[in-house]
Amino acid sequence: QVQLVESGGGLVQAGGSLRLSCAASGRTFSSYVMGWFRQAPGKNREVVARTGWSGGFTYYEDSVKGRFTISTDNAKNTVHLQMNSLKPEDTAVYYCNADPQIPTPTSRPYWGQGTQVTVSS
Repeated sequence: QVQLVESGGGLVQAGGSLRLSCAASGRTFSSYVMGWFRQAPGKNREVVARTGWSGGFTYYEDSVKGRFTISTDNAKNTVHLQMNSLKPEDTAVYYCNADPQIPTPTSRPYWGQGTQVTVSS
C-alpha cells in the first residue's frame, strides 16, 4: 500500500529548529514532485517547499526562504524538511505531498497524514 509517513514534528521555541521526515513506500516516486505543505487554523493550505525527486529544482515559499531546506534521500526513499530559525508564524500542520510530474488517467497525488509543528514565543 502506498504510504507517506511523516515524523519530526513537535513543539519548539522561536529560533529553534526541527527536521521533518517523510518516508515514502509502496511505489517509486522518481517521476513525482515531492513537497511540503502547511495549514494553519483558519487559513488555506499553502505550499512550503517542493523539489523534483529526480530533477534538481527546488521551490520555496517566500516566507521560508533562507530558513527552510528541502532535500531527498533516494537511498532511503525519504524527503526531509530542515526548518531553522522557526517563528510563531510557522505554526501549522505540515503535510508531505507527492504530485505526478505529468498527470495521466491513472496517476494521482499522495498525501501524508499531517504532523503538528508548534512554535512558541
